[in-house]
Amino acid sequence: MNTKSAIWLLTAFTLIISSSTDFARDKKMNRIAETYVRLVLNVGQYDDGYVDAYYGPREWKPAELNDSAKKNFPYEKLTREADRLLSGLSKIPDKDLSEIEKLRRDFLKAQISAVRARIEILHGKKMTFDQESRALYDAVAPVHDRQYFESRMKEFQSLLPGEGDILERYEKFRNQFIIPKDKLDAVFTAAINECRRRTLEHIKLPEGENFKVEYVKDKPWGAYNWYKGNAFSLIEVNTELPTYIDGPLGLASHEGYPGHHVYNALLEEKLAKGKGWIEFTVYPLYSPQSLIAEGSANFGIEMIFPGDERLSFEKNVLFPLAGLDTSKAGLYYQLRLLINNLQYAGTEAARNYLDGKFTKEETIDWLMKYNLMSKERAERLLRFFEHYRSYDINYTLGQDIIKNYIEKNGGTEADPEKRWEIFKKILSTPQTPEALM
Repeated sequence: MNTKSAIWLLTAFTLIISSSTDFARDKKMNRIAETYVRLVLNVGQYDDGYVDAYYGPREWKPAELNDSAKKNFPYEKLTREADRLLSGLSKIPDKDLSEIEKLRRDFLKAQISAVRARIEILHGKKMTFDQESRALYDAVAPVHDRQYFESRMKEFQSLLPGEGDILERYEKFRNQFIIPKDKLDAVFTAAINECRRRTLEHIKLPEGENFKVEYVKDKPWGAYNWYKGNAFSLIEVNTELPTYIDGPLGLASHEGYPGHHVYNALLEEKLAKGKGWIEFTVYPLYSPQSLIAEGSANFGIEMIFPGDERLSFEKNVLFPLAGLDTSKAGLYYQLRLLINNLQYAGTEAARNYLDGKFTKEETIDWLMKYNLMSKERAERLLRFFEHYRSYDINYTLGQDIIKNYIEKNGGTEADPEKRWEIFKKILSTPQTPEALM
């Protein structure tokens, strides 16, 4: 055998071994992913609302349990399964993986760790607010004291018309911007159409993607996206309390474009269908994926309405549709921007309430004072805290993590093309909070 033939055979043999190794690794990761999906579905039998979305094989979805069966929580079986999956992932080294395969492995590890933590909580384990957010969402929100919020109230108070109690003055001023109920659908429809139009200028969505809007009441949240698969979402909007003029565009962006609807549609198209990664057919609500989802949805409105474009669109389109006077729109949005700087007040309220440092009444008072909420809105947010607990960090800290990651990697307002490139990557690849911090 000559030298060239020997080299050729050696090269071919190496390629065969490498290909065989890749196949075995992919098969192992796929098995772990499949078992993860089944584990999430099994936990969901005992935890109402845990499975936020599922559009995988129908036969995998277990039957619903009655209240009696739910009392027999299989803690040991579920924890063993989670530990086995985590052990399997730990044996897949970096050197064998491409960049996106590393993201996939780390995504699965973060998600399964959160599933395990949720199993512990369902079994009765008590955690502080920060311990729980770390275990479920892989992040801990910064702590801000009362003085932090007091200092940020000064500029707000100086701009607010009138004298006396700040909340009363703000409510009186803000009530000029309530959308009449008979015009709400027209305003929301215009808002979501514009959000979709602007998003499509930068992101190509699956053919036939669509959504349906329904108006509901008696919910602890303002709006919710129920993703059904095949690029279709049901968006529910809570009309229990008055809707202000800035609400529809924020909700349309967050729940629709380029928020939850776009995020889920891209993950389904690029990963679940495009790569056959079954783990992206299920979405456990209490998981690091929620920090990515809520953070990107909150930041999305800055993506499609940079600078003064939001104010311009709302003054020229939404105000007239709602039949509202635009003469004070500039001041209204100045005040809303200042309130956005107080967003961590809600997180602080949740932390102190759930850790037993605030009573229910003290929490409501805090929200009324530092989030400038009416008592009715504060009570609704308190119900949200009681139901979803540390989930609140996904909106505040999540938005900051997404924004900071994009900007530190060159996606500033001065470079919108780079900004959209990074944003699209976040929405269409496996990501974890740790990788973005």
